[in-house]
Amino acid sequence: MMATDIVKDSTGPGELAQGLRDSLPVVVAAAPFGVLFGALAADNGLTAFEAMLMSATIFAGASQMVGIELFGQKVAPWLIVVSIFAVNFRHVLYSATLGRKITHWSPVQRLLGFFLLVDPMFAEAERRGEQGKRISFLWYLGAALPVYVTWVAEAWVGALFGRMMPDTHALGIDFLLPIYFLGLVMGFHKRPLWLPVVAVSAVASIIAYKTVGSPWHVSIGAFAGVLLAAVMAPTSGGQEEQP
Repeated sequence: MMATDIVKDSTGPGELAQGLRDSLPVVVAAAPFGVLFGALAADNGLTAFEAMLMSATIFAGASQMVGIELFGQKVAPWLIVVSIFAVNFRHVLYSATLGRKITHWSPVQRLLGFFLLVDPMFAEAERRGEQGKRISFLWYLGAALPVYVTWVAEAWVGALFGRMMPDTHALGIDFLLPIYFLGLVMGFHKRPLWLPVVAVSAVASIIAYKTVGSPWHVSIGAFAGVLLAAVMAPTSGGQEEQP
C-alpha cells in the first residue's frame, strides 16, 4: 500500500506542472539577486563565463556574494573556500530536515535534490509538507530547475550589462537579499517556538558578527537557533506522525 502510494506520488502527471507553477514566485523574487551577482562579479574582474560558472557550481547567492568580495581582496584561496562553506553551512541543516521527508527518493534523486536545495526551495518544501502533501521528486524537479536555470542565466545578463548600472550600493539593491530572507523567515511565524528561536538566532548572529566577524556569524546564529529548538522541542506525547 505504501509502496504503491510512493509510485503514484512520484509519477503523477500533475506533479511536474504543479512544481513549475510553484517555482514562478521564486524565479521572480530571485531575479534581482542573480543579476546583481553578475554585475558585482564583473566589477570584481570576472568574465561573463566565470560568473555563470560560479552560479552553476555554487548556486547559493549569499555565498557567491562573499566569494567575489574576497576575490577582490586577493586573499588566500583556502580562506575563500572556508568562508563560502561557513555561509553555506545552513544548507547542511536544510538537508538534514528535508532528508527525512524524501526517503522514497532514489540515491541519485536525493543527490540532485540536495544540490538544488536553496533557501526558497527549502521554504517551499516545508510549506508543502505542512499542507500534508508528499514531496515527490517530479514536483521538486519542476520547482527547482527553473530557479537554477534562470539563476545561471541572470548571472550572465548581470555580468554583460551590469556595467551600465550606476553604483549598486548607492541604489541599495544589495539590501534586497536580507529583505527576501526576512520574508522567508516570516513565512514560518505560526510554528511553535518561532519567536524565541528567531530571537536567539538574531542575538547570537549579532554578537558573533561583532566578535568573530563575517561570514561566521551566519553559521553561529543558525547553530544557536537549532540548539534552542532542540532543547525546547515539545514532546510528541507518545504519538508518532504517520507518513
